[in-house]
Amino acid sequence: MPEAKTELVIEAQGLTKIFTPKKLPQVTALDSISLQVPAGRLTALVGPDGAGKTTLMRLITGLMDRDAGSLRVVGLDVEEHTQAVQDVLSYMPQKFGLYEDLSIQENLNLYADLHGMSEEARQVRFAYLLDLMGLSAFRGRIAGKLSGGMKQKLGLACTLVSAPKLLLLDEPTAGVDPLSRRELWSILRQLVAREQLSVFVSTAYMDEAALCSLVYVLNQGRILAGGTPGELQDIARGRCYRVAPPEGIPTRILQCELLEDAGVTDAVPVGGKVHFILRETQGKAGLLERHRLTAEPAPERLEDAFMILLERDSRKKRQQPGLDAREQDLISAFAAEKKAVPVDIEVRDLVRKFGDFTAVSHTSFQVRQGEVFGLLGPNGAGKTTTFRMLCGLLPATSGELRVAGVNLRRAVTKARANIGYVAQKFSLYEKLTVYENLRFFGGAYGIPVGELENRIQEIMREFHLTERQAQAAESLPGGYKQRLSMAAALIHKPKILFLDEPTSGIDPLARRTFWQQITRLAAGGTTIIITTHFMDEAEYCDRMMIQDHGELLILGQPGDIRRRLQMPEADMNEIFIAIVEKARQQAKEESGT
Repeated sequence: MPEAKTELVIEAQGLTKIFTPKKLPQVTALDSISLQVPAGRLTALVGPDGAGKTTLMRLITGLMDRDAGSLRVVGLDVEEHTQAVQDVLSYMPQKFGLYEDLSIQENLNLYADLHGMSEEARQVRFAYLLDLMGLSAFRGRIAGKLSGGMKQKLGLACTLVSAPKLLLLDEPTAGVDPLSRRELWSILRQLVAREQLSVFVSTAYMDEAALCSLVYVLNQGRILAGGTPGELQDIARGRCYRVAPPEGIPTRILQCELLEDAGVTDAVPVGGKVHFILRETQGKAGLLERHRLTAEPAPERLEDAFMILLERDSRKKRQQPGLDAREQDLISAFAAEKKAVPVDIEVRDLVRKFGDFTAVSHTSFQVRQGEVFGLLGPNGAGKTTTFRMLCGLLPATSGELRVAGVNLRRAVTKARANIGYVAQKFSLYEKLTVYENLRFFGGAYGIPVGELENRIQEIMREFHLTERQAQAAESLPGGYKQRLSMAAALIHKPKILFLDEPTSGIDPLARRTFWQQITRLAAGGTTIIITTHFMDEAEYCDRMMIQDHGELLILGQPGDIRRRLQMPEADMNEIFIAIVEKARQQAKEESGT
């Protein structure tokens, strides 16, 4: 924790915020929290969806008023000196307001105008920021045509135009690929070092929080812990292990079983093994004994401490969505399944052009029934274009596409009957309730009226939505919106499920639940195609392909790819970055640039 003499840019004592929405129970978003954010450092705020992170950010900026307690920013009471506080801070919310039809230069000019900057001052500041962001060569490019990573960097540049004392960032890297995330955090660390900028950032990525000087964990409106990453990691000391799955068993199957073991707090695939936390320092996992598996001690991580803190706080039995007693022993069931598996998706020499630009270039692959297949790549790599062609949402320029045995170029409607689709921006009707959304999508998919009600009740139970069936979709926490989107996509029991970055901006706890659902769907024969920017999630895939600039760079099982790269212990972030950077360097050498 910060020392008493440390200058503070944010100081909260007993801070409380209560919301009373119409027709819904009162919600205490922040419950008498206290925290201190030191000047000139990076401080992280982490917590599950609905923890109160965005509410705290908005209180700090003066966009909301508190109900109780005190809140001082740069030494000033926020409510008494709102304008003075807003003059010295900048805030980049999750949906930052870039003007998509304006160029990079015009966006910067607009924000400089808002701050009343002189022409001389803005030229010096712009040159510095554009150089720092790596955007100097793109001043004239329209913002709407930038990649996701470049948009984030432009948003950050616009936020920093006024050279603030305090920078507030609300999940700035949600939906951004690992290369762009690495660049953005390098920039933040340079800003802290060069300008002594104070940064308060909320993030769903524990590896990002680990880069900060101080981390606060927020849950259900309460601070659970605060300290340096090292201090928090100590919470998990002596409880972390890693175990390799039995031969031929995907890591996601072993993870799913470990999460259901009474002796285990958390489990997640890492480096081709499963990293898990025991409930007690000298505890054990009965599952390992049953399958004669040997685990080795592993270094504790910030994410391990985060999961332990959440479990301590909940004091509730973990819910397992879709748990079926007939499927309890997934390891044995998976090992016993030896029959030949049919191909559900076949892609041959796929090409998609937009005018003279080739978004996807001569790509070929197959996906088998019940397989989890990862479609990965940096922002602008062509994976979304490939994904949309597979779903029948975008026609191919050339090549062959077969989905569930149907030629997608000739019979799109027939193929779509076998498809469920969860978009990156969940395609829900925000004003409709959970029940009304499911009824709408069930009708749209042609489920007979006599069967629809039973199916709605069944899928609400499966995704633990029954208690929220009367709640409007717009008021659901992010994790529940994800569940509802999944339920809507699966209500007609499709053979193939397409998931477009379904965990973007979702906290680690919600992602564990999501992948348990996916594991059981795949075990039941559903074929899963997924795009994601969380590279650790590639560990869950049976096979994956990585694209960049429309070209297929690599295709295979995670373990096979590690062996090919001679990186047996590397995590998927390292694998991804190594593959993409090598391909880009080769392309640069071949072009002579």
